[in-house]
Amino acid sequence: MNTHTHPAAARPRRRAAAGRAATRRRRLGLALGAAALLVVAVLTLQGVFHHAVNEITLPLQHEDIIRQQAAEKDLDPALIAAVIYAESHFVPGRTSSAGAEGLMQITPATAADIARRSGGTKFVTSDLATPQVNISYGSYLLRELMSRYDGNEVAALAAYNAGPGNADRWGGAALRIADIPYAETRAYVKKVLSARERYRHSYARELGY
Repeated sequence: MNTHTHPAAARPRRRAAAGRAATRRRRLGLALGAAALLVVAVLTLQGVFHHAVNEITLPLQHEDIIRQQAAEKDLDPALIAAVIYAESHFVPGRTSSAGAEGLMQITPATAADIARRSGGTKFVTSDLATPQVNISYGSYLLRELMSRYDGNEVAALAAYNAGPGNADRWGGAALRIADIPYAETRAYVKKVLSARERYRHSYARELGY
């Protein structure tokens, strides 16, 4: 008995097998495409979620002004952002019990003195509600304190919070966090330095790194 398959009979089976293989490849391609779209969607949602969380837990506004003032006064833009975060959480119009106003919590007396020394002749207290003015004056003060304490950020921030007189008594340019006797000021310095690192990581592009 002849057991060999006739070539004409084998061709339909080969075409069927090729068709099944092509179908499997199409299905695999579709599955891979769907998986890729799912990954993109998940990453996009993670980015949106991360941004939304940052807007609540680590807000950033007026980054153009912050970048400008950082460049003009040779300051770390993340440090300016962190001071604003600690002082007002980027909420405009805040006034402290000591009368400090605005995003960087500047007192009218300090602002008037900065205006006089920096050549501003038309300063009025209501100007502190303007982000450009408030961040400019706060950055001016921060730059002065950084220079006063030879770049020691701990001393500069302690002075920003508790006044230069206290920072001088606590150690001046050699001041360390552990040397600060006021719990409030010690916590303030830690908060600003921690926030600065978070701003550098979370807002590198916005802050010009």
